[in-house]
Amino acid sequence: MTELGLYLSRKSVNRSDVARKTGISKTRLSELSNNSSTKLRADELYLIALAIDVDPCEVLKEVCKELNLVSEN
Repeated sequence: MTELGLYLSRKSVNRSDVARKTGISKTRLSELSNNSSTKLRADELYLIALAIDVDPCEVLKEVCKELNLVSEN
């Protein structure tokens, strides 16, 4: 499961509602939640955050928590 999938599960999000509110298909939401090679677009992240009534930055921080800057040493 992807970080987005884990986040949506923790929030007990109904993916059918998210699909209806955002226009993102249930198939696409399933791919984003289960397939780590599927890339989440910024517009999708924003719409998902709006649909579940959370700050988009919260979703972004959760989904991208593994990313770090490269040190210049």
